[in-house]
Amino acid sequence: MFEATALNRKSYRNEALVKAGFLLMTIALVVPVLLVLGLLVIRGGPAISWEFLFTPPVNGMTAGGVLPALIGTVWLVVVALLASVPIGVAAALYLSEYAPDNFLTRTINLAIINLAGVPSIVHALFGVGAFVLFFRFGTSILAASLTLAIMTLPVVIVATRESLQAVPMAFREACWNMGATRWQTIRKVVLPNSISGILTGVILEVSRTAGETAPIMFTGAATFLPFLPQSVFDQTMAMSLHLYVISTQVPNVPDHLPFGVALVLISMVLIMNAVSIGFRVYLRGLKKW
Repeated sequence: MFEATALNRKSYRNEALVKAGFLLMTIALVVPVLLVLGLLVIRGGPAISWEFLFTPPVNGMTAGGVLPALIGTVWLVVVALLASVPIGVAAALYLSEYAPDNFLTRTINLAIINLAGVPSIVHALFGVGAFVLFFRFGTSILAASLTLAIMTLPVVIVATRESLQAVPMAFREACWNMGATRWQTIRKVVLPNSISGILTGVILEVSRTAGETAPIMFTGAATFLPFLPQSVFDQTMAMSLHLYVISTQVPNVPDHLPFGVALVLISMVLIMNAVSIGFRVYLRGLKKW
């Protein structure tokens, strides 16, 4: 038996303190989230019903449900994903696999980082100028979704690039030694082994896209529309804007109604994220390394 020295005991004590510190930080992050979710369930639970989910607002949005806002949010998220994910993945592929390390590439990387820090209201003004006025999409789902896509593009690029760079260089070299071209290596080896990391960026984009208000307020979301959108060129309601309106602009709203809308919005985001995470876990299980 080896007897612990003073140095060993000090190391164990320091390790225990570090573990306790990390545990406290984790608790400090998790507890507020649980408190918020608990409050939403308690205050908004009485509002949830099939009628609430599948009927439009009525009586000046003081009653009824959230169906137009729910469907509109799905429209915005799906169109934004279709616009941003292909462009973001292609940009990350170029920066990671093709672009040389020079001044231009470093400038592009800096621009991507800076774009991620631009306030959402600035993206909203850009969307109005670019998509509503210049391209003449009008205030529509398409204009709002493209604005959201531009806003979340850095998230997709950064997550995809990190995932691509995590694939060992030995995989690429083995393919090149077998005579494969660079694109064949990317398509057959690099992308399949980095898809789980790409989905991480998609998950983050879904969460942010569904909850944004300012970019869609100016580009495509309407305060009240009692009908469902038929195409990407229609306006639509959105859950985040609907929550803002009934919480601050509509008088005589029942206390449970804003909490019910917030609970549906958070639940929708959690469901979308859960599906993406489940798919990511499945793909990660297929890895051989």
